[in-house]
Amino acid sequence: MEKAIAYLLKKEAVFEQINQQYGIPIQPKRAQGFETLVLLILEQQVSIDSAKATFNKLKNAIPIFSIENVYRFSDEDFRSCGVSRQKTKYIKALSEAILTEQINIESLAFKKPELVREELIKIKGIGNWTIDVYLMFCLNSLDIIPLGDIAVVNTMKELFDIHTKEEMEIYAQKWKPYRSVATYFLWHYYLEKRGRKITF
Repeated sequence: MEKAIAYLLKKEAVFEQINQQYGIPIQPKRAQGFETLVLLILEQQVSIDSAKATFNKLKNAIPIFSIENVYRFSDEDFRSCGVSRQKTKYIKALSEAILTEQINIESLAFKKPELVREELIKIKGIGNWTIDVYLMFCLNSLDIIPLGDIAVVNTMKELFDIHTKEEMEIYAQKWKPYRSVATYFLWHYYLEKRGRKITF
């Protein structure tokens, strides 16, 4: 991470400005595996705090949070924990994919990001944003730019006056091979400017 930060501070004047104003960003980390993927599904299109509250309700309702127990948990019980019908389907699809050995979650840690994406994208409800965050937070992939993330998109618009995802993708090439760490700078700026603290 130190090497990546040093590289980016030389490469991007805006990151040096963020560093001067708000300091160095942290690298978010989460445990690999099923629970984190469930949490990421819950985080889709809602705030991290809201998703965590729902996730905690689920964990309280399913004390032994095994894949089998989650899969057997009824749709009504999911709903009583605040999980939407759509996200219930996604969590069940993930559970089924693991139980039927369509995917081996443990093996993802030993695969290249492109292969991880190929495997996870096949599961209903897991799209590129979920995969990007899993790669960054859980598998320590250093070269991901999650342009499905609204905070990243809005911050790039503000700081670089770039307004299409295509242009953002091209601009971010200059941050390779540390686009994940560049993303941490963008999130850091976004949160600090708004006085928000998030525990990833």
